[in-house]
Amino acid sequence: MAVKKTKIVLDADVIIHFAKAGRLHELPLILPEFQFMVLDVVKWEIPALLLSMLQKEISQEKTIAEETFGKTAGEVKEYARLISKDGPALGRGESACMVYCLYHHDVVGSSNTKDVTAYCEEKGITYLTTCDFLYYAIRRGKMTKAEANAFISEVRSMGSFPPLVNFDTYVCTKI
Repeated sequence: MAVKKTKIVLDADVIIHFAKAGRLHELPLILPEFQFMVLDVVKWEIPALLLSMLQKEISQEKTIAEETFGKTAGEVKEYARLISKDGPALGRGESACMVYCLYHHDVVGSSNTKDVTAYCEEKGITYLTTCDFLYYAIRRGKMTKAEANAFISEVRSMGSFPPLVNFDTYVCTKI
């Protein structure tokens, strides 16, 4: 029997960053010991031009799985609380990813640290950002530091803003 892999549940920002850099197909190769997936709620946040790249990874390459969010009452209730104007009023995609990972003990892949950090730390949920994925790509020989810096520059030039980091000193110890 195959061992069930822990999932990395991708939010729109990480997908968008890797798609804009033309490297979405490489994302699952960085951490192959995980199953990469996207929730249906998150797909709604992906611009149409980039959605076709994601759809190719789901349908043809089968490197990213897709799953429907909100299969339990608990998930739906916590999601509603997180996106509520009377609650934290967090983003829909980030909230769905965090709630899914809370109930399924998986890893959030999101670069929206404003919405994600406090909740994940409070609930003990592991999360990885775009820079964390780049860090592991460098460490595992999938990308050079120069390629990671070019990745960030290219994505920033296209209107997304992963943080500028120094990969000589940047360290991710989350997984």
